[in-house]
Amino acid sequence: MPMYEFHCNKCNDNFEELASATETVSCPKCGSNDTERLMSACRCITGSGGGDDYSASSGGHSSGCGCSGCSGGHCSTCAH
Repeated sequence: MPMYEFHCNKCNDNFEELASATETVSCPKCGSNDTERLMSACRCITGSGGGDDYSASSGGHSSGCGCSGCSGGHCSTCAH
């Protein structure tokens, strides 16, 4: 099951939850079902040192990555 980010419209809390694409998720803070799924930036893994080269300021892609889309947590167009 993938990890999704959610926003609670009742208490204004943001949280992450493992959920199916159609599952209704309750807020862990207040218990409300008035939640909405948020768009998340994808992550680009580059380099050969085993570390992540991740930059939130560049929209989730490292500079010079050349990514145009992501699939399964990895950028499908990365040359790295």
